[in-house]
Amino acid sequence: MQFRKDINGLRAVAVIAVVVFHFYASALPGGFAGVDVFFVISGFLMTGIIFKGIEQDKFSLARFYIARANRIIPALALLCLVLLVLGWFYLIPIDYEALGKHVGASLTFISNITYWQEAGYFDAASHEKWLLHTWSLSVEWQFYIAYPLILVTMRKFMPLGTMKKLVLVGSLLGFIFSIVVTYKWPNAAYYLLPARAWEMMMGGVAYLFPLKFEDNRKRVVEWFGMALIIVSYIFISKDNLWPGYLASIPVLGTFLIIQAQRDNSVLTGNIVFQTLGKWSYSIYLWHWPLVVIMHYFSLNKSFVFFGITLSIILGYISYSRIERIKFRSDFSGISSYLNVKPVYFALFSGVIGFYVFISKGVNYNERLDVYSDKVGFPNLCHVNKSNLSRSTKYINCKVGDSSKKPIALIWGDSFAAALDPFVGSLLDKSSAISRTTSYCVPSLNLNNMLGENPEYCSKIRQLNIEDVTNRRYKAVFLAGRWDYMYEKYGMDSIDSLFDTVDFVSENSEVVYLFEQPIYYKENVSKHFLKKKIINGLGRELLRDDLKAKLTNEIVKNKFLHKHYKNVYFVSRDVIYGSEVHHDYNEEHLPYTYDKGHLSIVGSLTAAKNFKKSEIYKPLYEAIN
Repeated sequence: MQFRKDINGLRAVAVIAVVVFHFYASALPGGFAGVDVFFVISGFLMTGIIFKGIEQDKFSLARFYIARANRIIPALALLCLVLLVLGWFYLIPIDYEALGKHVGASLTFISNITYWQEAGYFDAASHEKWLLHTWSLSVEWQFYIAYPLILVTMRKFMPLGTMKKLVLVGSLLGFIFSIVVTYKWPNAAYYLLPARAWEMMMGGVAYLFPLKFEDNRKRVVEWFGMALIIVSYIFISKDNLWPGYLASIPVLGTFLIIQAQRDNSVLTGNIVFQTLGKWSYSIYLWHWPLVVIMHYFSLNKSFVFFGITLSIILGYISYSRIERIKFRSDFSGISSYLNVKPVYFALFSGVIGFYVFISKGVNYNERLDVYSDKVGFPNLCHVNKSNLSRSTKYINCKVGDSSKKPIALIWGDSFAAALDPFVGSLLDKSSAISRTTSYCVPSLNLNNMLGENPEYCSKIRQLNIEDVTNRRYKAVFLAGRWDYMYEKYGMDSIDSLFDTVDFVSENSEVVYLFEQPIYYKENVSKHFLKKKIINGLGRELLRDDLKAKLTNEIVKNKFLHKHYKNVYFVSRDVIYGSEVHHDYNEEHLPYTYDKGHLSIVGSLTAAKNFKKSEIYKPLYEAIN
């Protein structure tokens, strides 16, 4: 297609917004809408290529796909390779493993599906995903695959005029569908093609139904379109459901600018926008890893300007050295398609990424394994979604001396599972049954408190009730994430918890109710391991503990009001060994695994502290 300066300038408008938003969101809270501008541009260009080919009876699906691969893959494959090399030296194994997985997903253009299943786009955890931004490339590539196939098939059954009308109708129906899906399933709508396809089809509408304006009106249309885009960048934020109906603002703005066709415009035709527009794809590729570096290594705000500048520099290098390479896109026979060089680039980086993933991120930082075994999650008997298949085997899982008859019970959710080493170390000459599953807090009868595995939660609840009724355990340990429970189910959950406490206190010798440990804004063990790699990472851990503290007070007050004789409250003072609740133990290893669960070493250290407290004596007397 003939080069259009207005569309090239629009690319700059899009990439500037995305880059500023990612580096400094408060400056441009709706900058993520730049991706929607890209989608409309892409739809316009692809529709032009496809329809021109169809009209002239010389459209080739193979040439179309190869041309797209030549354009997209080389720079993306290079980025993936660079990240894999740097990750070998600077990433902790769990993050290196995730990078390997994401490289494969990005190069096979399914990363939007991968990220949809992992986390929301605006979640804090997303700032540690090095290739998160490739979700939009995956959406575009999926559109590139489906769109021409549909159009070529339609051409066999209908004239071009009907096809054009169906593209218009499809874009309108797609917009309505997007609104519904965004409201019902916002995370899926953000990442997946069905809710985004209408944006690219609107670009197609702009090509198929060009509007004719007099020269004096073209400027008005263009400026109004630009105003819509800027309004979306400034007044929309991540708190709005997206894409939904609000996405029509930047989409319509882009549509109008394309329709205005002002190649001599000061808005889009200036030298700065023309330059950035040419480099926009590579700038987009390289900026996000720099954003992740800023978050991953806790760099301060002064990095923002440097990061934006470096994004442009790397974008220029990638554009001039990689994007401008002219790869062959026209081949004479099937065997000649083996010469599509970008595919080999993707295979090379993809195979390395696959190896990194299947090897569990084993890299230069193997020395961290000595710590990983200590700061990991105590996954001894716990059952969750990922290992639900082991539920039958683990229904009577033991900690302590498994050859001995169990004399204690651990009951609760994953926060109770973190106590497996704690209890196991206390019962070194006997054993305890640990029955835990995610979000399954101790309750006798509340059916809405069955967690993410309701069938298994209900099963272990029933078994626990039967065993405790038959007085099979001398000691019972109850623990959970109380702030989540209280926030989700209210005071009914607290009452239900203490119904459980009442029940087990009547049928066992000693009961321990645990205060919820400190809750953090970040993954504690990952922060700890990163500090072992990067000596300059000196920032202290960030806590997010207010809700946990408030709920702990509610639980504690309820406990004190009950005046139990054989129930003991294991406070944070006991867990952390003093009234000062430190993040690290005496060996300077973290008490916490992720944001709130005790780590293996944290659980064992808590057991040592517990033995020094007055409330250990009733347990000692009960089990000896």
